Amino acid sequence: MVLISVARDYIGRMLQDISGMKVLVLDSHTVSIVSVVYSQSQLLQKEVFLVELVDSMSKESMTHLKAVYFLRPTSGNIQHLRRQLANPRFGEYHLFFSNILKVNQIQVLADSDEQEVVQQVQEFYADFVAIDPYHFTLNMNMNHIYMFPAVVDPPSSQSFCDRTVDAIAAVFLALKRRPVIRYQRTSDIAKKIAQETAKLMYEQESGLFDFRRTEISPLLLVIDRRDDPVTPLLNQWTYQAMVHELIGIQDNKVDLRNIGKVAKDQQEVVLSSEQDLFFKANMYENFGDLGMNIKRMVDEFQQIAKSNQNIQTIEDMAKFVDNYPEYRKMQGNVSKHVTMVTEMSRIVEERKLMLVSQTEQELACNGGQVAAFEAVTNLLNNEGVSDVDCLRLVMLYALRYEKESPVQLMQLFNKLASRSAKYKSGLVQFLLKQAGVDKRTGDLYGNRDLLNIARNMARGLKGVENVYTQHQPLLFQTMENITKGRLRDVDYPFIGNHFQQGRPQEVVIFIIGGTTYEEARTVALYNAANSGTRFILGGTVVLNSKRFLRDLEEAQKMARSNNAL
Repeated sequence: MVLISVARDYIGRMLQDISGMKVLVLDSHTVSIVSVVYSQSQLLQKEVFLVELVDSMSKESMTHLKAVYFLRPTSGNIQHLRRQLANPRFGEYHLFFSNILKVNQIQVLADSDEQEVVQQVQEFYADFVAIDPYHFTLNMNMNHIYMFPAVVDPPSSQSFCDRTVDAIAAVFLALKRRPVIRYQRTSDIAKKIAQETAKLMYEQESGLFDFRRTEISPLLLVIDRRDDPVTPLLNQWTYQAMVHELIGIQDNKVDLRNIGKVAKDQQEVVLSSEQDLFFKANMYENFGDLGMNIKRMVDEFQQIAKSNQNIQTIEDMAKFVDNYPEYRKMQGNVSKHVTMVTEMSRIVEERKLMLVSQTEQELACNGGQVAAFEAVTNLLNNEGVSDVDCLRLVMLYALRYEKESPVQLMQLFNKLASRSAKYKSGLVQFLLKQAGVDKRTGDLYGNRDLLNIARNMARGLKGVENVYTQHQPLLFQTMENITKGRLRDVDYPFIGNHFQQGRPQEVVIFIIGGTTYEEARTVALYNAANSGTRFILGGTVVLNSKRFLRDLEEAQKMARSNNAL
């Protein structure tokens, strides 16, 4: 519950201390921050009768309403406020900012409030989107910027870093902790963000971060997505990750408008472990078990529906009316999950994903270059396999065998280019340039380190429970290394003279370039199984393979126009 409860608590405090009818004014970032922790009905309970965006507000005067603003402290938002305070529409203004305000910003607000309508100005540090209890994101727009040296586009690079540092700072302010900071040595952007975060926490705002010391400091580890490019390229077979991969999740909402005949109230559905008990129980289940559990839920609902048809007395009728809202809610929930699983089954069949995924998992988890080359070639020759799936297969092969089989790799590049004019092989080479073996720190395939080789052999001998979910993200190994005190200083240096004594009990791992729901699942299951250390995962966006490929394409375009990489 950590992050969700912290964010919900902040928003609850904003709203409950101000009595009467309210309008909540948000910006394009805070609307996501609020929507993942507060439903519309919960806002209504707090007497919020209107939600507006700060950059597109109506001119109508509503002096009977109290305005609660919750905004990021950006110069754009301060300018909007300045104009709105000059000609106030509401009776009272209560201003809350999601991060640290600069002194000159406070001055601008004070100067603008000539009519003295501002009742309070506060900093509430919910500057992150808490999609799950241990998983937050930033919904970064220009996410591909992390792939470039800062000199390519200094303003974009700096605003990317600033937004990331702000969010990490807010997470620790919300948790009331100041961490020791480590970063991935091979990543320039990880180093820059770690250094700027340390500067903020230990120099510029050291008073703000001066919390009561814990015996062992928490750890912030800043790492780069390019150290594990395999995880975002794989098809997923557990519920939450699979929905994001095949349909897409944005701020815990799923858009079903493009799926056949869907009831009007089901065109956008909420998929949140906080608001949906079935989803909470099944979000990490594999597709096979999920199907069985949905069937059970449908059977239970049919039993209830049958008993509702059997209304014979006035008491029966009264009972049905009392239970009707719950019945409607259950009906909506059943129909939501059935719609999504039916759609995913259709996509799996249409794109032959069972076949494709088996080869993907082999490429990610097991050695054997000759068999891998044959399997990928067969799939490239299969007309039923989509172009984008072929591209991902070649990428996975290239990441694993770039040094071992350059000749076969060229053959696959040529085959890919001849199959589809859209996907020229340049994108695969660009991926290798960004995230090839020479650029990576971690032991991605478990074949560098003796301990990992032994562990993989043991796993191979035991056999795999499910061929489609055998892959483990590199993040799992990183968490194990932190827990056991094996994360090497040479690969993940500390910032400044702050070192870790003993095993940290709280760890925030931030992935520049984005997280995946497979990694979020790994963190949640790890936390449930190990009581000693609690991990929180954060990233600039939540990736699926589509978004990861889009970021690569954007970066490749930018590289070509700059000749930078």
